[in-house]
Parts: sequence; structure tokens; C-alpha cells
Amino acid sequence: MEIWDRWIAMSHDRLTGGRVLFWVAIVSAALLVSLLVATSVGAVRVPLFKLLGAGGGLDPDDRLLYSRILLEVRLPRVLLAAVLGGALTVAGIVFQALLRNPLADPYILGVSGGASLGGVTALLVGLGAGTGLISRFGVPGLAFTGALLALVLIERIASREGRFTVHTILLTGVIFNAFCAALIFFIQSIASLEQLHAIVFYLMGRVPDDLGYLTTAGFTVVTVFATIAIFAMARDYNALALGEEGAIQVGVDVERIKRRTFVLGSLLTGLTVSVAGLIGFVGLVVPHLLRIVLGPDHRLLIPTGFIGGAAFLVVADLLARTLAAPNEIPVGVVTALVGGPFFLWLLRRRGRDYAFS
Repeated sequence: MEIWDRWIAMSHDRLTGGRVLFWVAIVSAALLVSLLVATSVGAVRVPLFKLLGAGGGLDPDDRLLYSRILLEVRLPRVLLAAVLGGALTVAGIVFQALLRNPLADPYILGVSGGASLGGVTALLVGLGAGTGLISRFGVPGLAFTGALLALVLIERIASREGRFTVHTILLTGVIFNAFCAALIFFIQSIASLEQLHAIVFYLMGRVPDDLGYLTTAGFTVVTVFATIAIFAMARDYNALALGEEGAIQVGVDVERIKRRTFVLGSLLTGLTVSVAGLIGFVGLVVPHLLRIVLGPDHRLLIPTGFIGGAAFLVVADLLARTLAAPNEIPVGVVTALVGGPFFLWLLRRRGRDYAFS
């Protein structure tokens, strides 16, 4: 009876449609501002309002130049960064719920290792060199193939008699990541200097600016559908905070939720790693910042997390492009510089009074 009372309290605790809309509007406004700033600021500053005709005229040649920079280079990259940030954040939220561990992130369950190994292998064999479709999509394609193979392998290893135990999948993911890391180190040891440079920058994480609108749109569609499917399980994630036995008592099909969460979260993680490499801490920092402000209810965390994560990575990519202009810092370095101190603070806070549920 105590578990049922806790579930009733969690399900109806001060979450109204108005509160959800209010916070979604707040983070959406932050995302809009970040998109406007990121599209106008860079190695070449684009006078966005003048370009749109809101503040004086521009020379026709300048207008053409700024339009090409905005539409062909800047905007596709900024939009892709937003989708990548949203995907990583949602994956972090659901993996933390699945493992009941506030320090879990999207890369903990092994799929990122398979994706990284696939991407590094593609760079070693030269799929990322030159021009054309193969050089453009060879690395993401092989990386995503590695992610899918890792997903299937880890799911098979972690399943026992039709059950999907959290501890087994966690250990499997950690060991698989370590194995993939060893193979990546081996590849680095035999790579040429040019290949090694490309591999290191890939592993640091970088938002590409050459994928175009069509690829970004396809990635966006998959990410949005996966996020919607995850959001449909938001109440079940709240129930998991009671423990697996408690969730079962309130009517949750725990095995189904665990498998769907692993597959959908891994899909989002594999897609982001295949496109942009390893961008760390996004799936750790943003969920906890929102959890501190908004509370643990996943009905609110998931939509605000997707939008808030998008804004976070757009700003991080802006800093990566501008801090050392005309050179570019890998965006994974920027997120690590923010996320590292936050992670240490989180560990210290959790040791004193941090509560996940």
C-alpha cells in the first residue's frame, strides 16, 4: 500500500498542462535566441536583420555573400547541432531512469563504442578523404553500422531467459566500451599522421557543416519520432523510481520498458556519434540542470530536455567556432570544459544531499 501511495503522489505532484507549457515556452525561447545568435556570429559576422531587410540595405554583392554563408554553411550546421543536443539529452535522461543512476550518460551502455570503432575504421581505410558521396557519408555510415551491430550484440549478451537485467546490461556496456577503446588505440598506433589527426578530431566531437539540409532533415525525423516514443513512456519512467518491484506493482511492464529504452536511447546515441563523434557531458549536464530546476517528473523533463539540450549544444558549437577563430575547437572540448567541473560538483552534492527521485 505504501508503494501505491507513493505512485499516486508522484503521478499527480503539481504537474499541470499549464506548467508544462510554461517551461516548454521558456526553453523554446532560449533555443530561439541561441539559434539567432549562432547563425549570425562566426568567423564572418552575418548581419541577420539587415539581410532580412529589417535594418537598412546591403550591397547586392554583400547580400549574396552573406546569404550563401547563412544558407549553405551556417544554418545547416546550427540546425544539426540543435538536433544532436536534443538527442543526447533525451538519451541521457532515459538511461538515468533505466539504470536509476544520476551519473549515467548516453555513452555508458556500449553503443557509442561500436559507433566510434566504425567511424575510426572508416577513417583508417580512407572513406573520409577526398570528395563525393563516399567521403561525405562513408564515416557516418560505417559508424552507424557499428552502432547497430553493438546494439544487437549487447542486447543478446545482456538477455537471460527473456529478462533484461539492468546490472548485466551495464556491465556488458562498460566492458564492450573498453574492448572497443582498445581496438581504437590499436588503430591509432598503426595510422599515418594524417589519419591519426582525423581520428583524434573525430573522437573529440565536431558538428559537421557539410551534410546539408536533406541529411539534417532525415536525422531530425528519426530523432523526433524516437523522442515521441520515449515521451509516451514518461509515466513508466516515473514508476521506475520506485524500483522494479514497485513499478510492477503499479502496473508497469518493466521488461518491455527496459528493452524499448535501451533500443531507443541507443539509437539516438548511435546516430549522434556516427554524425558528430563523441560529444561528452551533454547528456549528463543538461538533464541534471533541468532536474534541479524542474524536479524529477519525466513528463516535464523529456520535452524540456530535448529543447534545452538543443540550445546547450548550439551555444557550445558557437563557442567552438569563435573562441579561437579562424581556427576551430572541437565542440567536445567545449562541452567537457563545462561538464567536467559540473560533474565533480554533482559528485560532491550527491555525497551530501543529492536525491535522484
